[in-house]
Amino acid sequence: MKKILFFTITSLVLILSACAPSTAPNGNSEMMDGTPTPGSMMMDNPEAAHMMEPITAPNVQPATETEGGQPLDYRLEEGVKVFELTTKAVQWEILDGVTVTAFTYNGTVPGPMIRVTEGDQVRIIVKNELPDPTTIHWHGVEVPNAMDGVPGVTQDPIQPGETFTYEFTAKPAGTFMYHSHYEGDVQVGAGLYAPFIIDPKEPVANPPAVDKTLMISEWRMTDGMTYAAMPMSGMEPNYFTINGKSFPATETITVKKGDLVRLRFIAIGQFIHPMHLHGVPFKIVATDGHPVPEAAQLTKDTVSVAPGERYDIEFVATETGQWMLHCHILHHTTNDNVEPGGLMLMINVVD
Repeated sequence: MKKILFFTITSLVLILSACAPSTAPNGNSEMMDGTPTPGSMMMDNPEAAHMMEPITAPNVQPATETEGGQPLDYRLEEGVKVFELTTKAVQWEILDGVTVTAFTYNGTVPGPMIRVTEGDQVRIIVKNELPDPTTIHWHGVEVPNAMDGVPGVTQDPIQPGETFTYEFTAKPAGTFMYHSHYEGDVQVGAGLYAPFIIDPKEPVANPPAVDKTLMISEWRMTDGMTYAAMPMSGMEPNYFTINGKSFPATETITVKKGDLVRLRFIAIGQFIHPMHLHGVPFKIVATDGHPVPEAAQLTKDTVSVAPGERYDIEFVATETGQWMLHCHILHHTTNDNVEPGGLMLMINVVD
């Protein structure tokens, strides 16, 4: 018994010693494993402090478009679908009277939708007009390693004023996205994200009458300045957007009674969002771009969409009226702490 007690006390002492801060020769208190506290990161790491600065760029102009996620035109060159993207900063209105400084693809939040067919050869020419370097990652798309968009690993960052070309075969079919992979904590939160849809080579027999893609994200606005929203004290979001808009500026989706409706949820922010549909249940028909076999499809009315996840849901609009779709973390349905707002939109079912 004495030996057991001795080992227990010794183990406890070792655990407490490992967790206790040690004092370095310069007087700074750090963890035993050398991992700095957030406070010391702020003081000792200029790059970390940069993450918490306002999002700015010289000569930022108001956006000339009002809707994000719209299909991007392409041209054919010897059988290759060629798309052009320009990264640039704009003033983007997320709500009547609320405008953020956004980093964008082609001037919108989300950036334009790239929609192709499985097996297509695609080429995306990216020109960087931001004040900072950037790259693009094709989230979930099966690309060659050199096209993966990880700075310092698969490519050099695209410097301001430079152009880089991505090229790959579009596969597999499903719901995907593209987004910055350079200082993602800032650039993705600032608006550098967009949907990437790959349609199956063999068209489905009975496609939905309505097919909508909904990108979910968060923003932080304080004293007229835009900051990257993060899950850390003092940087939490106070605005929440679907396709770059906060309710009541979010899109109303009008469908006919009896329509089969597909909604593609894409979570691109840093917070989880349990999305709840009023009125009818839905089936989860695909996750992260991959179809769910019919026998395994769950019937639900709420699905939690975590950062980076995609869920395709389908339902039949059986009852007329205005039906709400919203995040069930109810603070996420506010605008700067005022309800209603944020992650809400209406499904308008008509005869």
